[in-house]
Amino acid sequence: MSPVSTASSRLIYDALKASGIRLMSALPETWLVHLVRMADEDPDMILVRLAKEEEGVGISAGAHLAGVKSAMLMQNHGLLASINGIVSCAQLYRIPLLMLISYRGEFGERDPWQTEGGAVTEELLRALRIPFSYLGEQTGRVVAV
Repeated sequence: MSPVSTASSRLIYDALKASGIRLMSALPETWLVHLVRMADEDPDMILVRLAKEEEGVGISAGAHLAGVKSAMLMQNHGLLASINGIVSCAQLYRIPLLMLISYRGEFGERDPWQTEGGAVTEELLRALRIPFSYLGEQTGRVVAV
């Protein structure tokens, strides 16, 4: 796996906008950097820069209550850091969260500190009953958001 290319990021970003996403929250993120930049440069998109990923849950919850569709951008380690907010806010009050999570720590990962989080990401999502799917091989189109 490697960082999302500019072209793939554009496909994803355009699909998010077409689905009505108007707010994104993110930390500086190396694999999703192009998506963050696109949101930052788009006057029609609100980009909320976070100090830690769990804040994104509160931002997305508030956006939902205000009628604004949002997306959280993070690495899978950010998912690990967000569990309390996901469970005690979003799941408890049935607030939808769209999380775009870069999957770090697979076999061949260049950064060894990423491997532990990568080893538990799927099991964690299943344990929390969070449906997920992968954006896999480049097909030149986005199937669903």
